[in-house]
Parts: sequence; structure tokens; C-alpha cells
Amino acid sequence: MGLAAPSGVITITTDFGHQGPFVGVMKGCILARLPTAHIVDLTHEILVHWPAEAGFWLARAFGYFPGGTVHLAVVDPGVGTARSIVVVSAGGHYFVAPDNGLLAPVVARAGDVHIVRVGSPQLARIGVQRPSATFHGRDIFAPIAAELAAGRCRPQDLGETVTTLVPSWVDDPTVEPRSVAGVVITIDHFGNLITNIDGPLVERFRLPLVHAGNHSFPLLRTYGDSRPGEYLALVNSFGVIEIARAEDSAAEGLGLSRGAPVVVRDRTD
Repeated sequence: MGLAAPSGVITITTDFGHQGPFVGVMKGCILARLPTAHIVDLTHEILVHWPAEAGFWLARAFGYFPGGTVHLAVVDPGVGTARSIVVVSAGGHYFVAPDNGLLAPVVARAGDVHIVRVGSPQLARIGVQRPSATFHGRDIFAPIAAELAAGRCRPQDLGETVTTLVPSWVDDPTVEPRSVAGVVITIDHFGNLITNIDGPLVERFRLPLVHAGNHSFPLLRTYGDSRPGEYLALVNSFGVIEIARAEDSAAEGLGLSRGAPVVVRDRTD
């Protein structure tokens, strides 16, 4: 399989937040190996220990980066255990993450997928030895990302090829003749409830109505199509159904959080 030439761009996605030096130290390890790296923080506000949210954002964001970008994702509740580390080549990009379901959404949406399970002998050859038990982001993931971005190694140099990944922690939406059911997968800074239901799944409904938390919301075009304080649903800029509250927080107002069920039906039913 032909692999994209590395672009020198590395994105980082974690659940680390910005308290403490953890993200900065990972960047330092990358720059020590590749001083010319262009590092982009995709997000460090993933819900702690929930790989599904990281996979959701990666799957919908990677296409906005140059081909050959390395996407490093560390949401790793199994750090230090027997869980595997994988390097996935997909859609002309590289992804480095724990094999804990995080990359399942990426593989489901991208083409030309090649999966490598990283091995200890191969890590030793790029100078990764005796990593800590609790900070693989610094000791393993950052070095791998830097070596890939520098073009000093290829994914197949890092371990054995495998054909499957651990599945996502969240099921794909359920599509029925009269409904589509999914979940709230993330909440943004504005309190908008972002679901895993892609817009095209509900295009067949003449007048879609979005149901969540014993409430229902009309599907409008944009936030300004409702009055301040009113709830609405829309297909957001990443192409998925979102529940919002004009100039306010839908999450606080409705008391809903990640994992809350969402169902879309035609209001004429």
C-alpha cells in the first residue's frame, strides 16, 4: 500500500487538560527529535478516560490537515497494562493511539487502512526503552509521532501488521425506517450537545424532530433562527446533529451530558 509522505505536521489530542506540564513535555519530546515539527493542539479537553470522544473528533477533523499529518491521540485509561499501541495509516494520514477503541471511528470513515501493532523490539530501535508505567504519552507516543513525521521510519517498521482494532465504546447510530437513534458524544464550550448522528441520516425526514431528555426540538438551519433562550437542533459545522440553546447552554438547561440518548423522527409520524 502506498503511504503518504510525512508533512511534518503533528496533531495532539488528549484528556490531559492544561493543568500541569504533561502536554508541554510531550511537545518537548517531539521537538527534541524533530525541531522543525509543526505541532497543533486538536484538543486536550476530552472527557477523562473516554476514548470515544477523542475518536469522534479525530474522525471528523483529520481531513482538514495536510496529507501525511501524524495524529497523536492519548486517552489511555489502560496505560501501563497489556493494552496495545497501534499506528494506523488511513486516508493518507497517520494515527498513533492506544488500541482501546479510540481509532475505531477513524477506520470506519477512512479508506486505505493499514494497522500496525507496535512491538517492544521495534521501539528499542528508535531509542524507546524502559518507559514509565504511567506516562506513555511522553515516553512512547511522542517519540513514535516524531519519527513518523520526520520520515525516519514507516508504520510497518514499528511492529506487526494486524487486521482488527478494539471496537469503539459507543455504537454507531441505529437507523430504523421511522427513526434514527444515537447519543450525545461531546459538549462544546458553549454547552451545545453534539451527537454522533450524521446529518445525511435524517435527510429522508420531511420535518425532522430531535428528541432528548423528554424534550423535542425542531431542526433549524442555524442558531439565529430561534430567539434567545429557545432550544433548537441543527446540523453543525462538522455535519452532525447538535442540540443548542440560543445564546445559552443547552447542557445546563436540559441537565443532559455525554451518553444521553437522542432520537430523530419525522414530526408528521
